Amino acid sequence: MSRRRHRPGARDLHGILLLDKPLGMSSNKGLQMALAILRAAKGGHTGALDPLATGLLPLCFGEATKIAGNLLGSRKAYVAECRLGATTTTADLEGQIIDQRPIPPLDDAAIEAALAAFRGRIVQVPPVYSALKQDGEPLYLKARRGEAVQAPPREVEIDRLELVSRTADILTLHVECGSGTYIRSLAVDLGERLGCGAHVIALRRLWVDPFREPVMVSLDQLREAAEQGEETVDRLVLPLSAGVADLPALHFDAESSQAVSQGRQIDWPAEARHERSAAFGNDGRLLALVDCDELNRVRILRGFNLPISPVGA
Repeated sequence: MSRRRHRPGARDLHGILLLDKPLGMSSNKGLQMALAILRAAKGGHTGALDPLATGLLPLCFGEATKIAGNLLGSRKAYVAECRLGATTTTADLEGQIIDQRPIPPLDDAAIEAALAAFRGRIVQVPPVYSALKQDGEPLYLKARRGEAVQAPPREVEIDRLELVSRTADILTLHVECGSGTYIRSLAVDLGERLGCGAHVIALRRLWVDPFREPVMVSLDQLREAAEQGEETVDRLVLPLSAGVADLPALHFDAESSQAVSQGRQIDWPAEARHERSAAFGNDGRLLALVDCDELNRVRILRGFNLPISPVGA
């Protein structure tokens, strides 16, 4: 989701901020605060984190908003604390308890057997208290009005699901998953499989591809850097190229760079693999996301108009 700001003094800023979203704040609020601190003219986030979740929320500014959808569809990792013995209306701490059951005796083998059922490609029903839309309106708004709504089931992929620690009624899980996976729904389904119900009490996003070892920036750190000046705060903004670091890179000479920038057709480099790639110009700037068409030519999927500067190179 993107936001354009028309505040006095707003500037064109191009790059990605790895925000450490605080507890209790919506993703949109975090975006709006970052926009204000950075005085950025345009920005968007890459998929909302629930207010009760913390951790990595990549924010894209300027030309980087063009790849927000790519990051939204990336794989992600979380650590989740799930309380056994109760389910809630929202599948987390925000909701009201709607069912309580005794927790059966559970050993590590029983928990592992339950977790194994959710690894790989599974069918999941998203929570009704979610931003998914039905008839153009978020489900959570319908649910808050008391309407009977249910999100349709869909396939998601969970690559890794491991028990980190446990107490009598809390399981701490490490989850690595594909786009569209709801950890709250996973907790509910796991609780049902264990026969006692469950809900999420804490959730932290650890990484989003391609940022596997992110150096996250808090809003306080961002404010402190901004107080030291534009040059200091801009060092916290990663270049747009960091958001496509997982793609093969094509480097063009001056003539081919100009052709790509102008959208003209050129031959696909003979030495390159025929797959989606990041095209860089002779000056090092990211020019476009490209792939190879059926005539073995460069097809531009998304072009970028970046200035020559440290941020956005």
